[in-house]
Amino acid sequence: MSIVWDSAEPPRREEISAFGWLRILLRGTALAVLVFGGLAIMLLLRLIERPLCGHARPVTPHITRSVCKTALRIIGLRLEVSGAPMRARGAIVANHASWLDIFALNASKRIYFVSKSEVARWPGIGWLARATGTVFIERNAAKAREQTQVFRARLLAGHKLLFFPEGTSTDGRRVLPFKTTLFQAFLAPELRAAIAVQPVTVIYRAPDGADPRFYGWWGDTSFAAHLRDTLAQRRQGAVKVIYHAPLAVAAYGDRKALAKACEDAVREGWLTGSFGTGG
Repeated sequence: MSIVWDSAEPPRREEISAFGWLRILLRGTALAVLVFGGLAIMLLLRLIERPLCGHARPVTPHITRSVCKTALRIIGLRLEVSGAPMRARGAIVANHASWLDIFALNASKRIYFVSKSEVARWPGIGWLARATGTVFIERNAAKAREQTQVFRARLLAGHKLLFFPEGTSTDGRRVLPFKTTLFQAFLAPELRAAIAVQPVTVIYRAPDGADPRFYGWWGDTSFAAHLRDTLAQRRQGAVKVIYHAPLAVAAYGDRKALAKACEDAVREGWLTGSFGTGG
């Protein structure tokens, strides 16, 4: 992300005990075996699935969901889901607090993330993203038509594409204004009448006694440090995923109106959800 949300007050981090380091070792090892073992299985299955099914992925998304559900269990983070994921063709938009969002959202629904093109080149994470069917985009007006065609093919194939319109992760205690750029692709004539966009709210409850922003990942906090602190926690909190009513794209005149409707739904879900108030 080119713009990183930040706060003048850094999160409160506790010193890690000897037992905390043991939890890091045990959970970290289990996660590595799970994630990279799942990746190896998916890559092997894609050798058969891709030539037979093309864009359709009848098998490998089930592996992704199983891996993400199991990862949350290893971490100890409880998942609650409310509302109904839409069955119709379309996209999903959600607020973004942490890398943990990827596990929480994948565990509750078969989805495919939309990410900036740089992620494809990141060691480890890039391999995982490609294997799970992530759509990579460039923030380049010259690529807009090409990217719309990619969106069209994937959406009409029944893929639920998910992106974070805030453009950055936060401390998990607020919803930032939604950027409207990617919403324009849904207004293309071949998509406008065929799809809907479903807003989704993700809410974290910190472990008892921890900083309420414990699971938020923002500013200059490294992934390694955030992962370490999360795995060290003896008793974890919870994450709630709220699916709101899908919004028919054809009902909105432009991308700003569609983005605002999605933002309002996500923000309302955050304000009225059971984990925390205000933001």
